[in-house]
Amino acid sequence: MAEAQNIPVGSTTAGSIAVAAAAESTVATRMSAPPSFDVADFPVPHGREEEWRFTPLERLRGLHDGTAVATGAGVKVDVQAPEGVSVEAVGRDDARLGRAGTPVDRVAAQAYTSFEAAGVITVPRETVLTEPIRVAVHGEGGVAYGHQVIELGAFAEAVVIIDHTGDAVLAANVEYVLGDGAKLTVVSVQDWDDQAVHVAQHNALIGRDATFKSFVVTFGGDLVRLHPRISYAGPGGEAELFGLYFTDAGQHQEHRLLVDHNTPHCKSNVVYKGALQGEGAHAVWIGDVLIEAKAEGTDTYEMNRNLVLTDGARVDSVPNLEIETGEIVGAGHASATGRFDDEQLFYLMARGIPADDARRLVVRGFFAELVQQIGVDDIEQRLLTKIDEELEASV
Repeated sequence: MAEAQNIPVGSTTAGSIAVAAAAESTVATRMSAPPSFDVADFPVPHGREEEWRFTPLERLRGLHDGTAVATGAGVKVDVQAPEGVSVEAVGRDDARLGRAGTPVDRVAAQAYTSFEAAGVITVPRETVLTEPIRVAVHGEGGVAYGHQVIELGAFAEAVVIIDHTGDAVLAANVEYVLGDGAKLTVVSVQDWDDQAVHVAQHNALIGRDATFKSFVVTFGGDLVRLHPRISYAGPGGEAELFGLYFTDAGQHQEHRLLVDHNTPHCKSNVVYKGALQGEGAHAVWIGDVLIEAKAEGTDTYEMNRNLVLTDGARVDSVPNLEIETGEIVGAGHASATGRFDDEQLFYLMARGIPADDARRLVVRGFFAELVQQIGVDDIEQRLLTKIDEELEASV
């Protein structure tokens, strides 16, 4: 794989693999509309806008233009939380909603104005959980809008697993609010059925000396478009954003990240890896990092790697780094996309490993670094099994 670090990566085309990895002039080009909770503040997108140019709007099933009406059979949400954790359903007027961030596009604003009740999960200050909080979101075939807030008090520690399954057309906002010194690990799994559509904005507000670790895992769905956004409420905050996606024939999977270093002496590290196979498989990764003038002492890095297993797949990888102060510790990015490594496959086959097993080992190895950092055994094993199933389907 060709890799570029700390510089824009030019667009290339190789056979039937289309690769775009070009840094934009400024992060602001992808933030044309000001944040708002009001749908009317966002025009209906037509696909020519910078923030929508990669998204096949006709496959959003009306989430972008107001024609998707919530149905009773949308999604079912079940929360399993350890003792001491508060789980509530609240109305739109609850003051805890919107603290981590405001919708930045029409779908996110539509989700905020359309949900029936928001979920709020609160971990009290100085509470250290030994078991994960599990949020199961199961689609039941209809259209749904959702809002979820997960808040950790000062010096609390928790692991949260948000598991999406079934079939639905879902638009949602998810907020993570970390108090000072808190530590939160979130695993968001998109294991939808083939026809599902999922569009979501994830906002994280990281307190002073707090640590946020996110794993976004995307397998299923006809179209999945996720927008994680990070900001800091005090110095010393750290964010690690990991992503794993496996894009099959006809699927569109889009991950658009923004890390806003708006506070001095904070860190961020972004690593997303994807594998693609089949005709029409399309993965999009947008990685924006903004270091504001007041964010002296920032240390940040982002990387996206893509492994193309068959012809007919397309990857658009667009890293962007905007720096408004020279007083930083470090900043860089890398983007790499390449075909399956035949040399590695030959090496394993020459040692008596059958071709299918060798192929599975290479892809497992590509993802293993990320999976092993999750730290939840049943989720790690499930993801490795899912990767094997994806590979089996292509044999």
